[in-house]
This record gives sequence, structure tokens and C-alpha cells, in this order.
Amino acid sequence: MKFDKVPPHPYVGMWVTKDGYVQHELLSNGRYDEARGNRKSAYQGRYSITGDYIKYVDDTGFTADGFFKDSVLYHGGMVFYRKE
Repeated sequence: MKFDKVPPHPYVGMWVTKDGYVQHELLSNGRYDEARGNRKSAYQGRYSITGDYIKYVDDTGFTADGFFKDSVLYHGGMVFYRKE
């Protein structure tokens, strides 16, 4: 039996604030890693995406959410843009 590799979700990848201070990486394994300034991996946890809605649960149990609109991620009062 052959299993085809499922392509990653289209929102997987690096998202950054306009000033580059916050870098938010959505990993293909359903985890995220967020850096703030010089602090790498400031926040880590898992996420799930339904349509354009994203829900986060960090490794301490804190929850947050956000949404994607017109190739922009809105989360935690911040605006993130895809980093190519």
C-alpha cells in the first residue's frame, strides 16, 4: 500500500510583525515557535486551524486565537505578514 505525503497546510511557515520584532513560525507538525526580539523560542506550543481561524495552546496551557484574512495573520493584537 502506498501512502502519499500530505502537503503542509497553506498557512504553515514563518509570520512576522512589520518591525520584525515578533517572529511566529507555524510548523508542519502542528506546533508553533515564537521569538520576540533576541529571545528565541519565547513561546512554544501547538495550534489547530479551521478555515481561516487559528487556535493556540502554549506549553504552559495558555490559550489564544487569531485569524487569517487577505494573507495577513491577526493574533494577540498584532498583525503578522508572511516571511518568504
